[in-house]
Amino acid sequence: MLILMAAALLVGSAALSAAMTAVARKAAPRWGLVAHPRADRYHRSVIPLGGGAAIFLTLAIFLIAAAATIRFLIAPGYLAWPADRVNINPADFLHRSGELLVILLCATILFLVGLWDDKRALGPFVKLAFQFLVAILAASLGDVRVEFFIQNTVVTTVLSAFWIILLVNAFNFLDNMDGASAGIAAIASAVLLTAAAFNGQVFVGGLAILFIGALLGFLIFNFPPASIFMGDAGSLVVGFFVALLTLRTDYYRQAESGSWYPVLLPLIAVAVPLYDFASVTLLRISQGKSPFVGDTQHFSHRLRRRGLTDRQTALTLYVATLCTGLGATFLYQVNLVGAILIVVQTCLILAIIGVFETAVRNDQKSS
Repeated sequence: MLILMAAALLVGSAALSAAMTAVARKAAPRWGLVAHPRADRYHRSVIPLGGGAAIFLTLAIFLIAAAATIRFLIAPGYLAWPADRVNINPADFLHRSGELLVILLCATILFLVGLWDDKRALGPFVKLAFQFLVAILAASLGDVRVEFFIQNTVVTTVLSAFWIILLVNAFNFLDNMDGASAGIAAIASAVLLTAAAFNGQVFVGGLAILFIGALLGFLIFNFPPASIFMGDAGSLVVGFFVALLTLRTDYYRQAESGSWYPVLLPLIAVAVPLYDFASVTLLRISQGKSPFVGDTQHFSHRLRRRGLTDRQTALTLYVATLCTGLGATFLYQVNLVGAILIVVQTCLILAIIGVFETAVRNDQKSS
C-alpha cells in the first residue's frame, strides 16, 4: 500500500511539474522572463525562464492538498484512513501543520525573491538578506534545525540557518549548466529518501518523493539541450528543500545502532555541490573578484572546455553525485573502519574533480 502511494505521488508530482513547465516555457517570454546570452554564461541563445515556478507550484499544490485532506477530511472522520496498512498518525500531521505552513511561507519568500531577481536582477546582498530571514524563520519557527548532541536552541538555530543559507547558495551556484542543479538535487534527495525510509519517516519520505517528482518533471525540458531554465526562482527553492530534507531526516538512533556514522550522510550526499561552491568561491576571491559575481569557472564549465558535450557534462555530474551518495547509504551498516573508507572514497571522488580542474587551468596557461 505504502509503495503504491509513493509511486502515485512520484508520478503525479512529475506529471504536474512537466505540464506546468510546458506552460511556463510558452508564457515566460510574454512576461519578460528570459535568459539572454552574456559573457559570464555559456548559453548562446535566448532561453525562457520560469521553470522555477513549475517546481514551486507543484510543491505548494501537493502540500496544501495533503494538509487540507488530512485536516478537513481525515481528522473529522469523513475519509477513512488505512491505519492498519499505513503507519501515519493524522494527529501528528495536524500537530506539524504549523511547521508545514512556515516551510511553505519560507519557500514562497525565496520563490518571490528569485522571481524578482530573474526579472530585475537584484543585488547579491539583497538576496542574501532574504535568505538569512528565511533561514532564521525555518530554523526557529519551522523546527528545521539540527539537534544532534546539542541542547541549546539558539546554537542549533544559528547552525541550521548557516547550513540552509549554504545549501541555498550552493544549488544557486550549481544552476550554471543544463540539468545540473535539478538533476543533482534529485539524486541527493533520493539518497536522503533512503535514510528517511530506513528510519520509518513517512512524512519526510513523502516530502522527498514529492520534491523528486517535481524535479524530474522539470528535467524533461531542462536536460541538455534545455528549452527552459529554472532561474533563481527555482534554484533558491531547490536549495532550500534539499536543506530541509537534510535537517528533518533522522540519522542517529542510539537505541537501535549505537553508531553515529550516519550523521555524515547529508554532508556526503551533497559533497559535489558543496565542493563546486567552495572551489568557485575561493577561486574568485583569489582573483580579487566578488564571490557572488557569476563566471564560467565552475566544474561543469571546465568539463565542457575539455571537449565534453552538454549531455556528457550533466551525466558526469550525476555520476559523481551518485558515487558519493551510494557510499553514504551504507553508513547505517558499517563499523568505524567502513565509515572512514566511505569518507575517504568521497574525498577521492572530489580529488578526481580537482584533477580535472587543475588540468584545465594548466591547459589554459600553456595555450
